[in-house]
Amino acid sequence: MDYGNLISGSFRYTKDALWGEWWRWVLLIILSLVQTFTLFLIPLYNGYIVRVLSGRTPPPEVDGWGRLFVDGWKLNIITLIYLIPVLVVLAVFGGIAAVSAIAVRGLDNPDVWASAVSAAFIGILAAAIIWIIISFISLFATVRFAHTGSFLQAFNLGAIFSHIGRIGWGSWIVAVIILVLIGLVYAAVTGLITSIPIIGWIINLFLGVAYGIFHARYLARAYESAPAVG
Repeated sequence: MDYGNLISGSFRYTKDALWGEWWRWVLLIILSLVQTFTLFLIPLYNGYIVRVLSGRTPPPEVDGWGRLFVDGWKLNIITLIYLIPVLVVLAVFGGIAAVSAIAVRGLDNPDVWASAVSAAFIGILAAAIIWIIISFISLFATVRFAHTGSFLQAFNLGAIFSHIGRIGWGSWIVAVIILVLIGLVYAAVTGLITSIPIIGWIINLFLGVAYGIFHARYLARAYESAPAVG
């Protein structure tokens, strides 16, 4: 996999999608704000991201509101389903174990807090490890859903593993790690920009939409680096 070309191609796509297309850019900012303030109950922005994940070129227009809403919700649900193992581990090893320690030993026992904190720490650590492992699969699953248009294909693990195998597990893992590093750089830059009164917040709204499109296009191009299975 040519990672340099993957990054530059995704950047060009993002530029084509937004630079000079000011109405599209502003509209996507509005949709992202609506999605955030409604706690993802109106996921129109996610619906647009699904279109980018599907590999559509040139960059898609912001239209077909019903389709955006449905696809946004499908993306929400897929993400939540893949998070279930992480949430279960957090609940069992973090919450339930801590509560059990308190129930057995009592709140007045000084050792109970050490046990509760230890249980919570183990739960968080285990959940983090599971989340990292699942992320390599769930990211690929969301792109498969977008490419096939089928919600169920996001859970066709046989096809997902076969496709990743064609790309190369090592290549896919490295691609995701590079994307995470780019995300960390983005977070650092936006953190600095936030310190600029008022205008910093506005700049970050524009950058947030741009990064979302870059992120989705990067995943789509990595997915397309080898023929799909099924």
